[in-house]
Parts: sequence; structure tokens; C-alpha cells
Amino acid sequence: MTVNMGSADRIIRAIVGVVLIALVFVGPQTPWGWIGIIPLATAAIGNCPAYSLLGIKTCKKQ
Repeated sequence: MTVNMGSADRIIRAIVGVVLIALVFVGPQTPWGWIGIIPLATAAIGNCPAYSLLGIKTCKKQ
């Protein structure tokens, strides 16, 4: 799998993922917070399937 996300994109996705998962335990406590696993996982592996389909690359490496 190739990396198609830059570091800023990965950091933002990780923060969004952690915040969404935190909503499961604090706040409205709905199961919708578990959707935060998706941005957290894509940040961890550095590859976004949607970016691959659309041909987008935020990574500076070639």
C-alpha cells in the first residue's frame, strides 16, 4: 500500500478520530462515536482509500 497522506492530514485525522471515540465515553454516549475508528486507522496506515479512488495525494514524497 502506498502512502497518499501528508503529515498534516494524518495529524488532523488522528485528532478527529480520538475526539469521535471519546464521544462514546463522554458526552452524548451514542454508538456513532465508534465511526472515529476509520479516520484513526487511515491516519495510522497513511493511506486513504477515498484519496486513492479520486487520485488525490497530500504526501510530498513521490
